[in-house]
Amino acid sequence: MTPTPIIEATSLILDREALFARVLAEKAKGSTIVLANGCFDVLHAGHVRYLAGARALGDILVVAINADAQVARLKGEGRPILPESERAEIVASLVSVDLVTIFDEHTVTQLLLAIKPDIHAKGTDYTEETVPERDVVRSYGGRVAIVGDPKDHSTSEMIRRFQ
Repeated sequence: MTPTPIIEATSLILDREALFARVLAEKAKGSTIVLANGCFDVLHAGHVRYLAGARALGDILVVAINADAQVARLKGEGRPILPESERAEIVASLVSVDLVTIFDEHTVTQLLLAIKPDIHAKGTDYTEETVPERDVVRSYGGRVAIVGDPKDHSTSEMIRRFQ
């Protein structure tokens, strides 16, 4: 039996231009593209289940990670715990993840419009009607899907327990 080659996780972290090229190539092959996004500050089981659920919807899972400045704006003082490069590497190392990019816009809208994934996956803290980018996704013919387990996990809650 031939061993599976080990892929260096950092090779899956792409800047915007390289990501566009890879997504275009995958679409040309007929691949279904799924985009998931989040801070992923301290990876926990809820994150893993969310990303596995997102990956199950298609052929290629792209994960967009909020840049450090956005995590600080969204989560408050002392966040992120881990810098964006480390968060991206950890997420890229998950078997369910195919590509990772870091975005520094306030929302993932620009990335959605640029790569036009077939499916935009969000966690169970949303419904299809409460996903902020739902109209953007629908505007190009994509769909929104809610995946993962119930929102029983939270990095913020983990931090509070350790303080």
